[in-house]
Amino acid sequence: MMPRDCAMDLFPDDRRRLMLDPGAVLLGGFALPDDRLLLEAIATIAEAAPFRHLETPGGRRMSVAMTNAGRLGWVSDPRGYRYDPNDPLGGAPWPAMPQAFAALARNAAAKAGFDDFAPEACLINRYEPGAKLSLHQDRDERNLDQPIVSVSLGVDACFLWGGPTRADRPRRLALHHGDVVVWGGPARLTFHGIDTLAPSTHPLTGALRYNLTFRRAA
Repeated sequence: MMPRDCAMDLFPDDRRRLMLDPGAVLLGGFALPDDRLLLEAIATIAEAAPFRHLETPGGRRMSVAMTNAGRLGWVSDPRGYRYDPNDPLGGAPWPAMPQAFAALARNAAAKAGFDDFAPEACLINRYEPGAKLSLHQDRDERNLDQPIVSVSLGVDACFLWGGPTRADRPRRLALHHGDVVVWGGPARLTFHGIDTLAPSTHPLTGALRYNLTFRRAA
C-alpha cells in the first residue's frame, strides 16, 4: 500500500519522462525489461557479500540493509561514511558489477541527458516494511559532476525529493517497480530519502523493495 499523501499516480505516458527539477528526471518503468535479470543478479551478489545493517558514525543502526557491487562499495561505521574497495565483513573485494547493472545505469543516465556516465559503485539497499532512509545528500563522492542513477524494484515506495537544504520541504512521489530516477548537474546535491515503507507485496520480491544506486565515486 502507498501512503495516500504520496501522490504521483499519473497516466503512464506522464511518467515516462517526468522532470522533477533542472537536472533531475523520473523515468517511469525504464528498468522493467530487465527486472528479473536485475533481481537474479542481486541474489548472486548477496551470496558473496550478504546484506547487513550498517551503523552510522553516531552509532545508530540503519533500518535499511545494504550490500555493494563494483570496484568500490559505500560503507558506514563509527569511523564515518566512505567508499572502500573491500567488504569489511571479510576483507574480500566487492562482487564485480554485473554487465546488466552497468548497461542500465549508462542508458538511464544518457536518457536523462548525462552522456558517458561510467558507474564504478552500486549500492544495493533492501527495504523491509518499516524501513526508511532519512533525508540526505549523496556527497561522499569525489567527483560531483557525475549524476546519481537510482533504480526501484519490488514494492512501491514514497520518494522524498527535497531541495538544496535539509529544511526544504520535500515533495512526496510514488516510486513503482522498474522506475529509475536520475539526478545531476544543478540537482546533484538535492536532499532526498524514502519514507517508511508500508506493508505490501510484489509478485517478484514479496514484501521487499530493492534499490540500486549507481555512482561514480572516485
